[in-house]
Amino acid sequence: MMRFAEWAGGGRRAPLRLPSGESFSIWSRDDPPGTSAPHATLLHGFPTHSLDWAKVVDGLAGRVHTLSLDLLGFGSSDKPAGRGYSLVEQADLVAALWASRGVERTVLVAHDYSVSIAQELLARRAESKLGVELRGAVFLNGGLWPDLHRALPVQQLLLDPERGPKISANVGEEGFARGLAVTFSPSHLPTPEEAHETWLGVALRDGHRLGHELIHYILDRRAHERRWAQALATSDVPRRFVWGVLDPVSGGHVLERIRERFPCDPTTGLPDVGHWPSLEAPGAVVEALLAAAS
Repeated sequence: MMRFAEWAGGGRRAPLRLPSGESFSIWSRDDPPGTSAPHATLLHGFPTHSLDWAKVVDGLAGRVHTLSLDLLGFGSSDKPAGRGYSLVEQADLVAALWASRGVERTVLVAHDYSVSIAQELLARRAESKLGVELRGAVFLNGGLWPDLHRALPVQQLLLDPERGPKISANVGEEGFARGLAVTFSPSHLPTPEEAHETWLGVALRDGHRLGHELIHYILDRRAHERRWAQALATSDVPRRFVWGVLDPVSGGHVLERIRERFPCDPTTGLPDVGHWPSLEAPGAVVEALLAAAS
């Protein structure tokens, strides 16, 4: 099991500037650095951080040069309060990170929250505004279409202007672990030690107090629904899907639409996996990533 401190210690924080002129310290790591292997960018979900990719990175065994980052408000990156977090802004930061690292070609691998960031990046590519060649996009369980998103009760409460801040103010490690567990398959539940390591990154610099601000991604998806659905449907970037069927939020019902809309795309349905393919079935993610990068 990868410890949070070990994972975070393998990366570094560096300032990235948004188009607005604001600058934030964003944590990222390269595995392995300096290789000439194909490149992939790993984008994590809500409410966790890039430690979600540790098993995938380990399974790749140096065959792909991976760039992992903690998005703004997550993990080891800056976590400003009272900001009004935006998925479009997160896409700006990914693009800024690519520019700072000299990335010219990459495969996108996106989970949960970040499937929308990937869709925004696909939209920019279609507008010739990206500046990075996308060799492929691998999507893991997430809200590709807002009408299919089944928000958990706690997510719905976090969206409430009055109750949301109170929930964030009172969340603790035990409650966090319980809430996380319901999104896993019963046969792949995280151990107490694994849940604790995830919590360490969430709670760093009081990030666990930001749930009611970060949850606004749900509203972003509704606001940009047409743009992001069109980008997913019409992009010439090869798509792949690795999907846990038992996910209560974006599970088998989303997989049905994926297969309906994209019948020719490589799609891996995982019948005994919940919301977290990178944690519950990392081998399947590794296989899809290698195929996308080849």
